[in-house]
Amino acid sequence: MSEKNREGKRTAREKLAVEREKQKSADKRRRALIVGGAVVAVLGLAAVIGVVAANAGKDDESEASGPVVAPSGAQGKDGLAIPVGKDGAKSTLTVWEDFRCPACKAFETRYRPVIHELTEAGELKAEYHLVTLIDGNMGGTGSRNAANAAACAQDAGKYPAYHDVLFDNQPPEVDDAYADNDKLIELAGKVDGLDTPAFRKCVQNGRHNGWVAKSHQAFNKGGFSGTPTVLFKGENIYQDRAMTPEKLKKMVLEANKG
Repeated sequence: MSEKNREGKRTAREKLAVEREKQKSADKRRRALIVGGAVVAVLGLAAVIGVVAANAGKDDESEASGPVVAPSGAQGKDGLAIPVGKDGAKSTLTVWEDFRCPACKAFETRYRPVIHELTEAGELKAEYHLVTLIDGNMGGTGSRNAANAAACAQDAGKYPAYHDVLFDNQPPEVDDAYADNDKLIELAGKVDGLDTPAFRKCVQNGRHNGWVAKSHQAFNKGGFSGTPTVLFKGENIYQDRAMTPEKLKKMVLEANKG
């Protein structure tokens, strides 16, 4: 083979080698782009899923509680208190209660007569805040449904009487009987003029469920230890073992004199 032929073959091999290296480099860049694009796509999909999940959680929360519709005449911060008594009363008793709570029933049974006496005499205004503590502890929706029904009774101007009926007929703590709206409507029959189409619709539709949920959130934010929480001048008198209905009456009357 001539020197010229050998030189030609060597040049061809070198060119081929160069082309192969270029092809390898191109393949590497293409693979990098494909992998990078896949990572971006996965991250993008994860971000979208995260946003959807977050929004779904918000929607679920909104749907679970519904719009916040305060009952007629509700007072206090965010309209979360149902007042009983005269606005001009010098003293206020703030009561946080759950209609499924046995301790709340015990408090009501013992203190109801003196609270009625003082509110009717204009000496005291009671502000009731409704919570759903037992629903959270025991499961069910009886606390919420009963609170909604009580708010519906407030719309009808019948809250005090219906409030008392709910506690008088309170089922055992483990029995979620108040989750049955028909039961709540049946009990409304014990209050003159309460069982009306408007009241029934309010109960069945859960008109005030969102308001009840907001009231319970306020209870949690308040850092209270349980129900009932009964505040007079900032002190939880329910935790005072020496407290009696007679002592509460004396405290109110003395405070009003001052």
